[in-house]
Amino acid sequence: MAAAVAHRVIIYGGRGALGSRCVEYFKSKSWWVACIDLSANEAANASVIVKQSDSFTEQADQVTADVSELLGAEKVDAILCVAGGWAGGSAKAKALYKNSDLMWKQSVWTSTISSHLATKHLKDGGLLTLAGAKAALAGTPGMLGYGMAKAAVHQLCQSLAGEKSGLPPHSSTLAILPVTLDTPMNRKSMPDADFGSWTPLDFVAETFFKWTTGEERPASGSLVQLVTSGGQTEATVVQQ
Repeated sequence: MAAAVAHRVIIYGGRGALGSRCVEYFKSKSWWVACIDLSANEAANASVIVKQSDSFTEQADQVTADVSELLGAEKVDAILCVAGGWAGGSAKAKALYKNSDLMWKQSVWTSTISSHLATKHLKDGGLLTLAGAKAALAGTPGMLGYGMAKAAVHQLCQSLAGEKSGLPPHSSTLAILPVTLDTPMNRKSMPDADFGSWTPLDFVAETFFKWTTGEERPASGSLVQLVTSGGQTEATVVQQ
């Protein structure tokens, strides 16, 4: 059972680069933090281990049951879904099926599970964030699986803002749409890139924290682009 503390957050994907930074940041603010991922994050107060499966319903049921067992009747202030990944490939790529399957598992499965968890465990007025991508606002011919998965996340975010979505009263769902996050993996794979145009993980963690407190929180359903230039990042709501 979660200890009785002032604020609680669930971070889905809490072992990844962005997720780990969010765990550290919210812990530094004295929040109780739960991590959901394929392995535990020792920095978190609690971890729910996701069992790898090719069945969405099997994995979703397992995570849902384990989170319910962890929290009991306790509610959380925020659920941050920062799980995801990247894989390329056009329609003729040999790895199209494999990469598309991976993208759906990493982005669509996790976002869908996070949405259902929010209906069960998020406080009234709480925050759910999802991980979209600026690239998916247009066609992505060289990375079909990635584009489809992220576009689905955008649609989910907008749908969850509707009054009959099932989320708690006065809660907000927001999607971040970065271009490139400044992670160790990205630096290793693109060593000659302009790092000044990559969004720092600290900026994202700080933005999430502001939103949890209601500060600068956009309207529910907003797709929020994170664009970095010259080391400066701006969060801008996509006008649709």
